[in-house]
Amino acid sequence: MRGAVLYGPRDVRFEQRDEPTIVKPTDAIIRMAATCVCGSDLWPYRGLQPISAPTPFGHEYCGVVEDVGSAVTKVKRGQFVVGSFFASDNTCPTCQAGYQSSCQNRELVGGAQAGRLRVPLADGTLVATPGMPSEDLIPSLLAASDVLGTGWFAADAANVKPGKTVVVVGDGAVGLLGVLSAKQMGAGRIIAMSRHDRRQKLAREFGANDIVTERGDEGVTRIKELTKGVGADSVLECVGTQEAMMQAIHSTRPGGYVSYVGVPHGVRLDGAELFFAHVHLHGGPAPVRRYLPHLIDLVWDRKINPGKVFDLILPLEQVAEGYRAMDERRAIKTLLQPQAESR
Repeated sequence: MRGAVLYGPRDVRFEQRDEPTIVKPTDAIIRMAATCVCGSDLWPYRGLQPISAPTPFGHEYCGVVEDVGSAVTKVKRGQFVVGSFFASDNTCPTCQAGYQSSCQNRELVGGAQAGRLRVPLADGTLVATPGMPSEDLIPSLLAASDVLGTGWFAADAANVKPGKTVVVVGDGAVGLLGVLSAKQMGAGRIIAMSRHDRRQKLAREFGANDIVTERGDEGVTRIKELTKGVGADSVLECVGTQEAMMQAIHSTRPGGYVSYVGVPHGVRLDGAELFFAHVHLHGGPAPVRRYLPHLIDLVWDRKINPGKVFDLILPLEQVAEGYRAMDERRAIKTLLQPQAESR
C-alpha cells in the first residue's frame, strides 16, 4: 500500500509502505474510510519536534475491520469502528479510572495516513458504530477519534458546568470542538479567542457567544472586562505554548478551572505564581476512549456535527498539500480520503 512518511522538516512523501499484518493476537487490521492531519503533526513537520528516521504518520482513523487476531473477541470483521491515538486494554486500573491514554499497557497508534492500519489492543481500543455509516457521517466519526475527544476532555477537565462562563484559548480544530463540547455541557457563556474570520464564524456556529481577538496580557484584560473583573469559571488551553498557558491561567477566576490539552512546547510554570493564582489545573493526552461511546452516539443521532472542522478534503495521495495548507493556516483541518490505489 501507499501512505504518508515524514522524512524531516516540511518533507512529507506519499510512498510505498508495507501492508500491515497481525503481529499480536490482540491486533486488528482496519481498512481506512478516512484519516486526516492533526495539529500536533505540525510540530514535527515544522522541525520543532525532531524525528530520528523516516516515520509513517497519522493517528486519527475510522474504517472497516478486515482482520483480527486470535485473542480478539469483541471486535468483528466487517464492523465500522473508531479508535483513539493511544491503544489501551481498557481493563487496567488506570483505564478503569477513565485515563486510557495512560493505560499501563498503552501503545501509540501511528501510520494512519494510509489505506490500512494495524490497531493494537483492538478490544480495548476500537468502538463499533451501530451500523455502517452514511458517507456524510464519516467526517464527524473521524473527528471523534481525536479532536472531538480532545475538545471534550478539555471541557470536562475544565469542569464546564451549566450556566458557567467558559473561555477557549486556541482556534484550531481542538479549540473549536472545545467550544462545541462546552456548549453541549450547558455553558452559559462561551468566549472564543481567535483572530481568524473563518474560525471565528465556525466558533459561533458551535456555540461561542463572544470573540476576543487580543492575545497575551491584552487578551487577559479583555476577558476580565467581559467578566466584570472576575475572570472565567473554566478556561480551555488548546494550543500548547507558553503564551497560551499563561493567558489561560490569568483569565481564570480564583477557584476556577484550567484544562490544557495542547501538546506543550516550551511551557514553564512558576510555582509561586501558580500558588497564588488559586486555580485548578488539569490536562494531558486526552483519554478519548473514555468518551468514544457517547460521542459516537451524539454523531450517529445527528445531535452534533464536528466534521465541520474539516474545511479541506483531499485524496490521500495529496497528503503533502494537506500539511502545507494547515501549516500556512489556509485550512483548519485536512481530511484525507484513501483511494483504491493507496490501499
